[in-house]
Amino acid sequence: MLFRSQGALWRIFYYEGSIVGALMTLAVRIIPCLDVDKGRAVKGVNFKNLNDAGDPVALAQYYGESGADEITFLDISASVEERGTMLDVLRRTAETLFIPLTVGGGIRSTDDVDQLLRAGADKISVNTAAIKRPELISEIAERFGTQVLVLSVDAKRIEGTFEVTTHGGRQGTGIDAMKWIKEAEERGAGEILLNSIDADGTQDGFDLPMISAARAATSLPLIASGGAGKLADFPEALKAGADAVLAASVFHFGKFTISDVKREVSRAGFVVR
Repeated sequence: MLFRSQGALWRIFYYEGSIVGALMTLAVRIIPCLDVDKGRAVKGVNFKNLNDAGDPVALAQYYGESGADEITFLDISASVEERGTMLDVLRRTAETLFIPLTVGGGIRSTDDVDQLLRAGADKISVNTAAIKRPELISEIAERFGTQVLVLSVDAKRIEGTFEVTTHGGRQGTGIDAMKWIKEAEERGAGEILLNSIDADGTQDGFDLPMISAARAATSLPLIASGGAGKLADFPEALKAGADAVLAASVFHFGKFTISDVKREVSRAGFVVR
């Protein structure tokens, strides 16, 4: 029997009616996100009024050297403008990193995935194309394995529920986000990247009810994104059920460092690398 608590999994063993337990500690992950538009890292509020945040290659290298556990690279204009992910930026970014790199944006087929993995990605993230054709999830999982597949869910609050959106939150789909997460798990997704469109870039805190709802919907690793503004926000997201926390603005503009976040998370009782 497995029991999740405070960033760890307890494996519970029973013997003659008594419980004997062994603690399996799982380190939580701190993940900077590089939103890239036309080859530059950018950040805005609710995916609007984008500000230049620097060279994504240099930022990725800096974060890798600063203790980030992974990097997520999202070409936020790829799905909107119907073009492929910028492979040249990916290749240069991958060359500087010694930690896992997840790449998303403009992925529409298993051939796209193959191209990205060959260019240096460790995992790929799909959103728009999977919504248009859910079979893509199964196709990627069958060809490359579930470990490379992250389902990115951009969700916003609509009349008491959470709706899946596409194109940076600009288009609603009418799809219930929690039902979509469950379906994606059944189809072979290996991880969920849950981004609150309402909270994105606001620095008002993660959407804790959304995280809790997603945690109840799936047993997959869950990355919480959108809204980080103070150090206390990170352990709160983990307590709500996230396995990893992702942020952009607070790192890109120097509000605090990866080390600051890890110290805060560690003080709250979570295991960090």
